[in-house]
Amino acid sequence: MSEVRARAARHKGQLNFEQDVRSFLYAFGDDQDPLPETVRVLDEIITDFIIETCHQAARSATYSNRQKIKVDDFKYTIRNNDGMLGRVQELLSIDKELKEARKQLKDDMNEGKAHLERARPEGKGTGKRGRKPKNVPVFEEDDD
Repeated sequence: MSEVRARAARHKGQLNFEQDVRSFLYAFGDDQDPLPETVRVLDEIITDFIIETCHQAARSATYSNRQKIKVDDFKYTIRNNDGMLGRVQELLSIDKELKEARKQLKDDMNEGKAHLERARPEGKGTGKRGRKPKNVPVFEEDDD
């Protein structure tokens, strides 16, 4: 963050992370209702950090002759902060594991549906819209 950018007029006075900042302050030992100035200053610091990080990642993408910013640009931007880089890599690996688990679950569900469709005799047991017909008891009349 070599240069400080002026906050855009549209962000002036707007708190983006107010509730999160309040929760973090309380979790770290501050009063349950922190001073509004404290929340405002921390919110501005967080917002400026995010904006600056995005600008640096965009600059990195530009140097690579790309229009779009990739995750690697953000990794390159925070490469000097070991704690932050480690946390990003951890979150990315967790995201990858979750995607694989969802894909596996989806494949298992599709396989189960295919198995059920093969087990059902064709043309029998289905009514309108593929539903089973309701069981209606058939009563026989007595010839008394």
